[in-house]
Amino acid sequence: MKKEKTFTIHDLPLSERPRERLLKYGAESLSLQEILALILGRGVAGESVMTIAQRILSKFGNLKNLAAASVEEISKIKGVGLAKAAQLKAAFELGRRKDENISYEIYNQRPIKSPEDAVNLVKNKLKGKKKEHFLTLLLSTRNKLINIVEISKGSLDSNTVHPREVFKEAISRSAASCIFVHNHPSGDPTPSQDDIQLTRRLKEVGEIIGIEVLDHLIITDADFISLKERGFL
Repeated sequence: MKKEKTFTIHDLPLSERPRERLLKYGAESLSLQEILALILGRGVAGESVMTIAQRILSKFGNLKNLAAASVEEISKIKGVGLAKAAQLKAAFELGRRKDENISYEIYNQRPIKSPEDAVNLVKNKLKGKKKEHFLTLLLSTRNKLINIVEISKGSLDSNTVHPREVFKEAISRSAASCIFVHNHPSGDPTPSQDDIQLTRRLKEVGEIIGIEVLDHLIITDADFISLKERGFL
């Protein structure tokens, strides 16, 4: 049986190959379809990688939706599969960490003075998440960032957070204070009764062990609230 040919970027005319266009004109000259094609590398039997890249864009509509999709969701697209889906997720994660590291560098040089400072530090980390993630920002005596620790990852509308896990890293890193942050995937940052009760419980534990709880922030992709400013802390 004759083996069907696998189409690669090299099957395109030289002037239309994304890599050659990038080298000649710069990465900013490439379309989203061409960038995806470069990451994917090759097509499948009877279909070019550019066609697959276009199919991905048609399926998800924009980069935000694609970045938020799981490996399993991406892999179901014809011509993609788990390996190519993993490559795409790795590319998005690399971009996210670049933004995150820039934020770390900025805030390692200056104290965190406001809820906005804390939100700016973690918003890329939580953007587009479909489950609740609970983070702790560990701060020095001068409110400079020591570390950001993910305490737990919950279901779509709930999260289980234990004080022993919350403060374990804070104690080991000799943090003077901390700020809690978690996201609401629903898009509504309004705190639930569970959020309020947890905040008060963690504040009490922090007072006992000598680590001040400065705030608890609830964020969405578009907004945030401070439980301290709302009078719950």
